[in-house]
Amino acid sequence: MTQVATEAEGLSFHPMDQFVVKPLFGDGPISWYTPTNATLWMGLTLLAIVALLVFGTRGRAIIPNRVQSIAEMLYGMIHKMVEDVTGKDGLKYFPFVMTLFCFILFANYLGLLPKSFSTTSQIAVTAVLAVMVFVGVTVLGFVKNGTHFLGLFWVKSAPLALRPVLAVIELISYFVRPVSHSIRLAGNIMAGHAVMKVFAAFGAMLLISPVIGIVVTPLSILGIVGVYALEIMVAIIQAYVFTILTCVYLKDALHPSH
Repeated sequence: MTQVATEAEGLSFHPMDQFVVKPLFGDGPISWYTPTNATLWMGLTLLAIVALLVFGTRGRAIIPNRVQSIAEMLYGMIHKMVEDVTGKDGLKYFPFVMTLFCFILFANYLGLLPKSFSTTSQIAVTAVLAVMVFVGVTVLGFVKNGTHFLGLFWVKSAPLALRPVLAVIELISYFVRPVSHSIRLAGNIMAGHAVMKVFAAFGAMLLISPVIGIVVTPLSILGIVGVYALEIMVAIIQAYVFTILTCVYLKDALHPSH
């Protein structure tokens, strides 16, 4: 009976355990100053960005190497995005948008490494980024336009009778922005990692039950490969979506009239 219980415990797995924030040293309570696995991987994310954008491009070769080519491609892509969405007057905020994109992109890809910790799966991280964008564009909107920024909520093209109703809807949707902005990123990253953990748990079935495992294990391996390939695409797609939404919100702050 004890052996059966032990085997049952060995079969148990918890896909969400990989998202638990733990202190790097000891097992005590976590305070705001406690180094954790989340802070470690955020630090590694910053180091990776510096390695690419600073050390990778310091040669400034006319014929760039691979690292410089990647850095220039990212720079050009985000620069064009900011200009296309916000216009020429939005380019002064390009460094902020570029920083956001690089942080999310590198955090997503580092989170795909074995034994790593995905910081962008934490709603605390994505919520801080989303609130920072929300507060920033709101303050910018009032600084640049004064009370005319409220024209963002007044749909002049709609019939007069509908404008108050639409204003309420616009106001609600505006304050929901940081919620959707943060949950979209964290939810997509968390879901992909959890699914991979589930497939990985079934991958060991061959060691437990050869008869069942001969069918389940190969399918699990194929599932892991497929989901991992999907997560590679999701990593850059979610970074792109977060960034382009930031540009859209920035455009609303600079040009609030409907």
